[in-house]
Amino acid sequence: MSLRQKHPQKAAAAMAGFSTSTGYRTEKDPRSPSERRRERRHGGGRPDPLAELWDKEIVPLLESTPGLKPISILGELEQR
Repeated sequence: MSLRQKHPQKAAAAMAGFSTSTGYRTEKDPRSPSERRRERRHGGGRPDPLAELWDKEIVPLLESTPGLKPISILGELEQR
């Protein structure tokens, strides 16, 4: 935002054609919206709660009973 170098945030945002809050947000994180969205989709959130159980418990259940439904797997994990 080159206008921001010479003008206050409110004036620079108005000259650029967007709101002051968008100006502050862009200044704080200069990545484009598509780059920020990509991070959220690919692991930007919390860790997988089933990661440690997957190989030890879920895969053997699926191998022994291939037609098992997800709700049945969760029920089985809750009982253990």
